[in-house]
Amino acid sequence: MDTLLSVSHVSYSYHTLSGETPALSDITFSVKEGEFLSIVGPSGCGKSTLLRMIGGLDTATSGKIVIQDRDIIGPGADRGMVFQSYTLFPWMTVGDNIKFGLKLRKMPADQQEEILNKYLKIIKLEKFRDSYPRELSGGMKQRVAIARALANSPEVLLMDEPFSALDPQTKADMQLLMRQIWQEEKPTVIFVTHDIEEAVFLSSKIYVLTQRPGTVKAEVPVLLPYNRDLSLKDTDEFIELRRKVNQLIEHESLS
Repeated sequence: MDTLLSVSHVSYSYHTLSGETPALSDITFSVKEGEFLSIVGPSGCGKSTLLRMIGGLDTATSGKIVIQDRDIIGPGADRGMVFQSYTLFPWMTVGDNIKFGLKLRKMPADQQEEILNKYLKIIKLEKFRDSYPRELSGGMKQRVAIARALANSPEVLLMDEPFSALDPQTKADMQLLMRQIWQEEKPTVIFVTHDIEEAVFLSSKIYVLTQRPGTVKAEVPVLLPYNRDLSLKDTDEFIELRRKVNQLIEHESLS
């Protein structure tokens, strides 16, 4: 697989009344096309800030982020984002939310419908295309948000703790759906989470960040079966890998 995105010696500091507060320091890593990369670390280590910089919502204090040889200097259609909070337009139906980016691009209506029907089927919400967000559960809203992001065919999908507000059963269902989408569609995904079990289940690779100012402490390949279901979480291989990542983070929290 070819490298799609690279983060090179990126640092970030907040401007405060008392001066500069470093949040990230000398972050360097790369993401290959079709990879599912998760970023984990102790609370406050800068995971979401790093994702926002990749999304072009924040600007690095130093270093650079490149996607397909293009410097990231702001938001762009080449990156789709799914946040923890539900970001659907409440006045639009499910179908219109998913087609929003396609309409902005003035895509022909028949192509919009083809893409909409494809993703309604993938997220199993065909019967809800004319429903409004207020009529959906939290898990259903996040399914629509994921479909809206993927419908625009971004080069990389950025996900910032998208399932953290869901109840345990819905969260497990969403993890399984996301893994199935990745196995079938092969999007390149960068996924930020506090949930180590979630990161191990979903990912092909995990980066562990240090305490603030966050930097890359470890790169952990996830050498588990490609086809996964929730029973994988009960296997010795899964439990051992989850323990390894937990120990890396616990050591940071105690240091």
